[in-house]
Amino acid sequence: MGRSFFHLHMVSDSTGETLITVGRAATAQYQGISPIEHVYPLVRNARQLDRVISEIENEPGIVLYTLVEKDLSERLRMACEDMGCPSMSVLEPIVSLFQSYLGVAMTPRVGGQHTLSAEYFRRIDALNFTMMHDDGQMLDNLDQADVVLIGVSRTSKTPTSIYLANRGIKTANVPLVPGLNPPAELEQTTKPLVVGLVASPERIVQIRQNRLLALNADDKDATYTDRQAVADEVARARKLFDRNNWPVIDVTRRSIEETAAAILDLYRTHRLSQIAQ
Repeated sequence: MGRSFFHLHMVSDSTGETLITVGRAATAQYQGISPIEHVYPLVRNARQLDRVISEIENEPGIVLYTLVEKDLSERLRMACEDMGCPSMSVLEPIVSLFQSYLGVAMTPRVGGQHTLSAEYFRRIDALNFTMMHDDGQMLDNLDQADVVLIGVSRTSKTPTSIYLANRGIKTANVPLVPGLNPPAELEQTTKPLVVGLVASPERIVQIRQNRLLALNADDKDATYTDRQAVADEVARARKLFDRNNWPVIDVTRRSIEETAAAILDLYRTHRLSQIAQ
């Protein structure tokens, strides 16, 4: 029996790290089921929330959120109810329990679980950068990244980027699109660590098929889920990585955490080599 997938939306007015931890801990209890993670950090106004709600409408699933602002929290809850998506404010039951025991009302603080240290602001800065450089956006300042992830569609580039950003690493990710040359900016970068992500064609096809099913979409481009076409995509990607001497990580059997840990090891070595120059 193949692995099944569902959409898990995590909406936070802070870094989203609390939600990621809770969501993965819960999902780990269900064998054979994996989440397609959608993380929305730093959601602090109605305009940002509208974009999130639109994303949830496009790919319905479970919604977890930590929004201190009551108007935003209620608006998201009602939108999820209208869409028929199960949702939960993750901190609310815990805060209510504390309040009933302590006998005092809480003082709402956005990102209150984080101390306002230099480390915290570094992570927020990294998250802002990473969200702005997701999926090949803003290639003109790619050299400002700490890490650049590249790979074909469905090699976990975005969730890995967000995980690294939560560790304070400014991460850009660039998709390799069949029939198009890689962006010229990629081979012109000098500062960032560039890492190629690959997976087995079978794994990529499985994830793409499940994504189409979740979207109730037809496979208008048959090559998107054709095993041989995907194998060709992966082979071309590997040639590009070899040509540029970029390190490669196979994510087929790796969790996001394992992939990120491998990248952090490479990044430490990369930084040391830059300092030595």
